[in-house]
Amino acid sequence: MSASSGRPFAVAIVGSGPAGFYAAGQLLASAAPEVTVDVYDRLATPWGLVRFGVAPDHPKIKSVTRVFEKTALKPGFRFLGNVEIGVDVSHDQLAAAYDAVLYAVGTPADRRLGIPGEDLPGSVAATEFVAWYNGHPDYADLDFDLSAERAIVIGNGNVALDVARMLALSPHELAVTDTADHAIAALAASEISEIVVLGRRGPAQAAFTNPELRELGELELADVIVDPAEAELDPVSAAGLEAADQTVRANVKTIAEYAARTPAGKPRRVILRFLTSPVAIEGDGRVEAVRLARNVLEAGPDGSVRARSTDSHERIEAGIVLRSVGYIGTPLPGVPFDHDHMRILNRDGRVLDPVSGEPLPGVYTAGWVKRGPSGVIGTNKKCANETVAHVLSDAAAGALPAPSSTPDALIGQLRDTGVKIVEYHGWAAIDAHERALGEPHGRPRVKLVRRAEQLAIALGEALSHSG
Repeated sequence: MSASSGRPFAVAIVGSGPAGFYAAGQLLASAAPEVTVDVYDRLATPWGLVRFGVAPDHPKIKSVTRVFEKTALKPGFRFLGNVEIGVDVSHDQLAAAYDAVLYAVGTPADRRLGIPGEDLPGSVAATEFVAWYNGHPDYADLDFDLSAERAIVIGNGNVALDVARMLALSPHELAVTDTADHAIAALAASEISEIVVLGRRGPAQAAFTNPELRELGELELADVIVDPAEAELDPVSAAGLEAADQTVRANVKTIAEYAARTPAGKPRRVILRFLTSPVAIEGDGRVEAVRLARNVLEAGPDGSVRARSTDSHERIEAGIVLRSVGYIGTPLPGVPFDHDHMRILNRDGRVLDPVSGEPLPGVYTAGWVKRGPSGVIGTNKKCANETVAHVLSDAAAGALPAPSSTPDALIGQLRDTGVKIVEYHGWAAIDAHERALGEPHGRPRVKLVRRAEQLAIALGEALSHSG
């Protein structure tokens, strides 16, 4: 494989989360000569959901960044943070400067419930809450009212458990994490003593991973409560349990153990509910309660287990509702988008022309915005590998258009227009600064949550303390 005019084969990757870094690592490790990779991100810091999505009390999961750090130090790699596609630079500009452009921007928006009252104050997307406590610059100024006794979390996946657990952690458990300082203060002052987690199907259909589910039972200040009647499997689920995967069987066992457990009388309670669907969020000017329908499970024509609402309803009072029913992608200017599935229009990582349905030469995607929000961090490695294989095979076949510009020319143009680009050494300065702030307190880091502060450290500017 060779690039035009004898220069290196240049790939732009948009998005510096796991999918972007796995793709970068695979491209730089390829047998193709002289591959260069520029990873763009609209934020000044890399790692995507590893920094802003993984729960702060899960440092082992965040250690995957050590793999990405090795990629960042390889010859031919550049990180270009604080550059937003569609604002600072267009897709057409990237396509003109690189042999291939690969989008790995994730699925940053939350899926809607579509029920009355969803937009009442106090009804919050879990994506925003997670970003807030993880110190995302776009969400640092949000304010959540944690003065009520009860919070309701809608959803049965790991993010729902993360949110419930963060609300239940003791100040001591929070103090040793890299939770943003503003969130530590707010959570420490929280008056929430009961967190109810709602699932529309049963224990066998919950999307938790078992370690996350089990760790609920180890919380310092919270008992886990499950109604034995809701822990009991319906006939359809019970019939399929033997053939279910190991995670499902482990989850069913753990939930049954919680149902049989005698509460220790801890000051907080995490209540796992099943077979319930919210039909309305109620309140006069803000959230006051959630109205639920009880569900029964039925086998669908394709063998899947589906929830059907019954006429049995109940009302649970709560002061805050956190909605965690999935993520969706958002369109990028100039990049074909599949609005039915809310992800980039693609086939196996090759972005498609929306008119012809054929691949757009030189345009690719990987990660959640390619396949939807599924799997764990490591799932993105296989996903990125599939896309990178197409990039390299298309290049070897001479199927990619020749760039009319160069990466250096584009980067120079961005700087000339006043874009403050944060390169990897700038991120390293932020990283070192945050770690130094955390070390005296036994914390992995104290995050800088203001973009201006991050840029000042990254670019060697004087920090402003005006607020």
